[in-house]
Amino acid sequence: MSQHFLLSAAARTLSVREVFAMSDAQAFERFRAMRWGPEGEAVCPACGVAEQPWFLPSRRQWRCRACGHTFSVTSGTIFAHHKLPLQVYLGAIAIYSNAAKGLSALQLSRDLDVQYKSAFVMMHKIRESLMVQRDETALSGQVQLDGAYTNGSVRPENRAEDRVDRRLAENQNPDKRCVLVMRETHPADDPLGQVGGKRTLTFIIGRENQTDVGALAARFIAPGATLSADESDAYDLLHGRYVMRRVNHQHAYRAADGTTDNQAESYFSRFRRMQIGQHHKFGLSHLARYANEAAYREDTRRWSNGAIFEDTLAKCPRTRPHRDWCRDWQGNTARPELLAA
Repeated sequence: MSQHFLLSAAARTLSVREVFAMSDAQAFERFRAMRWGPEGEAVCPACGVAEQPWFLPSRRQWRCRACGHTFSVTSGTIFAHHKLPLQVYLGAIAIYSNAAKGLSALQLSRDLDVQYKSAFVMMHKIRESLMVQRDETALSGQVQLDGAYTNGSVRPENRAEDRVDRRLAENQNPDKRCVLVMRETHPADDPLGQVGGKRTLTFIIGRENQTDVGALAARFIAPGATLSADESDAYDLLHGRYVMRRVNHQHAYRAADGTTDNQAESYFSRFRRMQIGQHHKFGLSHLARYANEAAYREDTRRWSNGAIFEDTLAKCPRTRPHRDWCRDWQGNTARPELLAA
């Protein structure tokens, strides 16, 4: 029996111990090289000019020759205005990369010895970079679709005579949302022999319905793709636009012709384990980012932890500061819900 990839040495190419052993200068150089390249010139985030700005070694900052703006290696990125040393952010990304099923802010705060609110904001900045930098080009080939509900639990009353029918819409949790997943799979004749899911896109909608599913499919699935879905009527109208294959889960998990949506279900398996085992509940304003994080972890399941670390670190400098994560604990908490439709 062959060894599972995650148990092999190929999956371990990053040592968290080595990351925390970095000096201030090494951490600074790592961020600089990741943002502008090993030999690249620093670019002013204010005016975009890269004409050999003056370097201020005592402050590890640059001053633009064109506009006079003073900037650092994290200015204009998701980590702008940071207070903690750069080694802490590198360590946070390393620990985050090692978590196969997500990581709670409480655990990260203990690992880094920082306040819970610092760990919470730090992790959401990483999630924001994954969300902003995700590949949203149209899915093609074989694509599986499915939806799952979250935040829908309603606690029954203690006394039987006070209980209501929780199946009725008026008695359901108003925070109940549907996570819709579209997952492109590797073809059977993949030249590298790869199997399973290839790329995953997730969306938050109010409920599984034909209008939202149709609009999202038209935008994110290329014409000519073959779609696999379950028996939900939300996918019925897609028959006029795509080649559709259906499986009725009331009768079988795999249809007689071999149709399944197992790769979409595989995503929801990781999403549920992340929800139940790590975060326990998702706020509506953060649900889209959590769903996308599970998709990223599912798509990189065959990557080494070093490759995940490098990819995540590369996304952070390319992400602009987000108002949701500036002065978070000084009253800036009014975040809109990221509904896809």
